[in-house]
Amino acid sequence: MKVSQLDVATLNRYLKLHVPAIGAITEYQKFSGGQSNPTFLLTTTAGQFVLRRQPPGALLKSAHAVDREYTVMAALQHTAVPVPDMLHLCQDTTIIGSMFFIMQFVAGQIYWNAALPEINTNATRKHMYDAMNQTLAALHDVNPSAVGLADYGKAGNYFHRQVERWTGQYRASQTQPIAQMDSLIDYLAQNLPADDGQVALVHGDYRLDNMMFSHAPQPNVMAVLDWELSTLGHPFADLAYQCMQLRLPATLPQAPGLGGLDRTALGIPGEREYVQAYCQRRNLEPIEHWSFYLAFSFFRLAAILQGVVKRGMDGNASSDQARHLGSMVAPLADMALQVINKDTRYE
Repeated sequence: MKVSQLDVATLNRYLKLHVPAIGAITEYQKFSGGQSNPTFLLTTTAGQFVLRRQPPGALLKSAHAVDREYTVMAALQHTAVPVPDMLHLCQDTTIIGSMFFIMQFVAGQIYWNAALPEINTNATRKHMYDAMNQTLAALHDVNPSAVGLADYGKAGNYFHRQVERWTGQYRASQTQPIAQMDSLIDYLAQNLPADDGQVALVHGDYRLDNMMFSHAPQPNVMAVLDWELSTLGHPFADLAYQCMQLRLPATLPQAPGLGGLDRTALGIPGEREYVQAYCQRRNLEPIEHWSFYLAFSFFRLAAILQGVVKRGMDGNASSDQARHLGSMVAPLADMALQVINKDTRYE
């Protein structure tokens, strides 16, 4: 069965036994966004719900962790971090061919372009970026132990572990030599900041299009989605990852950023302003090693995309566009190397 299809008859028999409140599925539709875990809108006799599953086929170790997504969102239900209600996790891969979970459907708006061309006023764009900043600070202020996530990640230097992990993932999915990635891997391994003891729940893919906003006139963050890369780690990883997206070229066909645009003319905060707002919300001192955190963010995104490319070549990616993402890997590594060589604190 194709990644875009569900065995509705089998799934309905399962739901009737284990989650009868969801009702019987009458129709479904695969969401077009996303490259990792296929996600479906279910229309049932009881309403609308969302099913998110691992892709079928052989998977890289620790990739597509829908069980971790379910665990973290369930833990955050009663915090200041907005997430959908979690309804059921099925770890039995024989039901539909892979692990899946079902959650509440949140009716809102997802924006795919960081410049927010759909928004009519600068004040609204500024408000939306500030809402993302506030939500990120709220996430990092969550006490993992208080929400049952004390063992959600490993102890020790987060960036050391992450550089090793994504280097391994990249090597496992590498389809051709990329000199820029090799240089970047060497830099990251040789310039790891000392562990400063900060530990927080990190999202791992915190960006505009992984959030559901309420509709105008005052769009607020209704739900943070796509938690498969979440773990206990260093909060600056999330912050730098989002700021990396401010630097990505606005001309990218996938996930266009704000690079080359006049952010002031759009009402969107600059990197310095965004970081300062975050630090003020969390009562933090100015951030050291910013260039490293940004370079790491570019590297990890490049490694993630390389994994998508490999899955596309193997025939089990969740998007038909996966094969075309390989052209972004080397440019992302180039951008990271420019950050390192330029060594400008903020852009």
